[in-house]
Amino acid sequence: MNSNKIQKYILKLKDSFLEESVENKKMLDIYMKSLEGTALDSEIDYANKQLNEIFKSLGLGFLTILPFSPITIPYVIKKAQELGIDIIPNWYKKL
Repeated sequence: MNSNKIQKYILKLKDSFLEESVENKKMLDIYMKSLEGTALDSEIDYANKQLNEIFKSLGLGFLTILPFSPITIPYVIKKAQELGIDIIPNWYKKL
């Protein structure tokens, strides 16, 4: 890979992480509103979807530290797709 492609990929990754940070802050704000009893159902649904994305990211991160991860990650992803389970975070799909 040439350095321009690598630089573009890193910039895309940075932008997606910044976008996730904004969405995570919004999620926490919605949960605080929920504790106060002022959050709408649609806001709570949004926050729950964002929390789901965080769990997907954590799961993918956990898979990378397992031994033989170059073998286990594609296997787990394939099995999840066969079972109709989405384990890939949206920020990664956008890359």
